[in-house]
Amino acid sequence: MYQYDAYDQAMIDQRVAQFRDQTNRFLAGELTEDQFRPLRLMNGLYIQTHAPMLRVAVPYGMLSSRQVRKIAELARRYDKGYVHFTTRQNLQMNWPKLEDVPDILAELASVQMHAIQSSGNCVRNTTSDHLAGVNINEVEDPRPWAEIIRQWSTFHPEFAYLPRKFKIAVIGSSEDRAATKLHDIGLQLVKNQQGEVGFEVLVGGGLGRTPVIGEQIRPFLEKQDLLSYLDAILRVYNRFGRRDNKYKARIKITVREHGIDHIRQLVEDEWADNRDRLRLDNQEIERVKQFFTQPDYQLDATDSDSDYDILLQQDKAFALWVRQNTADHKVPGYRVAYISLKRPGQAPGDITSEQLEVVAELADEFNFGEVRSTHTQNLVYTDVKQTDLYALWLRLHAEDLATPNINTLTDIICCPGLDYCSLANASSIALSKDISQQYDEPNDLHELGDIKIKLSGCMNGCAHQSVGHIGILGVDKKGEEWYQFTLGGSSEADARLGERLGRAIPKEKVLTTVSQLLDVYRDLRQEEESFLATVHRIGVEPFKERVYAEDH
Repeated sequence: MYQYDAYDQAMIDQRVAQFRDQTNRFLAGELTEDQFRPLRLMNGLYIQTHAPMLRVAVPYGMLSSRQVRKIAELARRYDKGYVHFTTRQNLQMNWPKLEDVPDILAELASVQMHAIQSSGNCVRNTTSDHLAGVNINEVEDPRPWAEIIRQWSTFHPEFAYLPRKFKIAVIGSSEDRAATKLHDIGLQLVKNQQGEVGFEVLVGGGLGRTPVIGEQIRPFLEKQDLLSYLDAILRVYNRFGRRDNKYKARIKITVREHGIDHIRQLVEDEWADNRDRLRLDNQEIERVKQFFTQPDYQLDATDSDSDYDILLQQDKAFALWVRQNTADHKVPGYRVAYISLKRPGQAPGDITSEQLEVVAELADEFNFGEVRSTHTQNLVYTDVKQTDLYALWLRLHAEDLATPNINTLTDIICCPGLDYCSLANASSIALSKDISQQYDEPNDLHELGDIKIKLSGCMNGCAHQSVGHIGILGVDKKGEEWYQFTLGGSSEADARLGERLGRAIPKEKVLTTVSQLLDVYRDLRQEEESFLATVHRIGVEPFKERVYAEDH
């Protein structure tokens, strides 16, 4: 992973000192709330329902074991002993005291972490595929490119006050685990007809009140032109993005109002003026790539596949975990192992300080000292020897971190909702817990297969309900909590928005509605057909008829 140099460290340390002064002045009454608000947002600090919330940046989801230990320490010392992982691979502390935040940021800086640009109208944390570098089908590792974008965009003076927040994702294969089509800019490494590697560029994706699938603005961009082309897009957005209405300020609205062809022409014209000025040279590209070399993969005579196979046969619980929570690795003899943060009864994405310390310890023992966060609010070890999986599973199981539910019904993506968020219209965490506990039986989960439920407490859609296989959106009706359902959405390579099921459902009927939707799937699916494929084949109408049968 990328390591700070002296310049990086000095820059972060200076920001901490600056924010400490700003916070002290605010607490002393020398800055008004309106004056302090943009300053705190630049440093990842929100004011939620009960307390401040600090969002910490995790660039493209990569964490060292040292950083994980520091997070555990800070959660115990300054928070309530846990942190929350988000759909942008970041983490959040939900209970820090305002006066403690500068100290927290100083501690984070000591392990090369910060909260800069994790909020505000700027270029946010660049996300990527959590399997970057180990994916068998990868054209090229996207992490160096995510790091190049991070270095270019952090503190960029021209893009610190955009019309609205701006998000970029980079992937290295056609398997989209980063929801690139739902970003302001989505980048996919591809090969052209000559076999050269470059980027397909998408623009104008986004969720929230107006969910939009991004459109292709350029089918192939040479690597050296990456920053100049991004710069051109952002300059056009900065100039034409609406500042008169925050609900129409995202680039997705700019693209929709002007049309992709007009935006493309504006970008091409802007690009012609700055292409040579921002052209990346091979020396800089290679410099960054050196931070993302492969670990020292080694297998020895004691690494017996026969012992591993025997354990799979003898221990059904272990075999289930391997089937559901591990994935292929490009190096024979290694596998990817997911750490589920979706144990039934747990708020999705939450992990305690004690569990974080175990995660760090196991990363050192089994995974070259590295942990990654995922777009789906889980963690992952990407480089585990296959013959070490049983020992790893035993340790994770003892810490309630081995729930075998990755990509199942209970692997729910969920926002904080009314429990924490001042913007929310309805609760979400309690419902996600209820759904998980209702479908806690492993055999039922695996019989239902890959079903992605996404549950948001308001139209901002932080849980991406618009692209859930089953999307659930909380709405307020005269002070009561109701929920709108959508079906058939996807954030992956086949990205599409879900179709609305019908009118909103009262809170007390949400569990029944989920059950009815699953009953229709069981009744009408074809052999081996997934839930999403069934919805796309038969449409929403059969589900609607079952849910609203009482009306007829």
